[in-house]
Amino acid sequence: MMIEILKSKIHRVRVTEANLNYVGSITIDEDLMDAADLIENEKVQVLNINNGERLDTYVIKGERGSGQIGINGPAARKITIDDIIIIISYGMTDTGEARSFRPKLLFPDTDTNKLVT
Repeated sequence: MMIEILKSKIHRVRVTEANLNYVGSITIDEDLMDAADLIENEKVQVLNINNGERLDTYVIKGERGSGQIGINGPAARKITIDDIIIIISYGMTDTGEARSFRPKLLFPDTDTNKLVT
């Protein structure tokens, strides 16, 4: 049997930009994408800590090292600049592999959106 499990989570990053007129998606600093094992166009769930909104969208690459977290398109009505969000990706696996799989969990600095070393 195949099940959907947590693949990665970027916990508590600050939204740096919101563009209502963009086609759609979330822009993520490429350093964070790499650390969370996210690829461009991958589906993610975005959770807004400020207001409880949850939405699904897809990832586009942001400038590496910039700390960029951009909310684009209609989602910019639900998530705004300076909101704190969680970004989650899921993956499909069989139940055997799921028992030993360890997701990538990132806890960046909320002020800079940079990885804490």
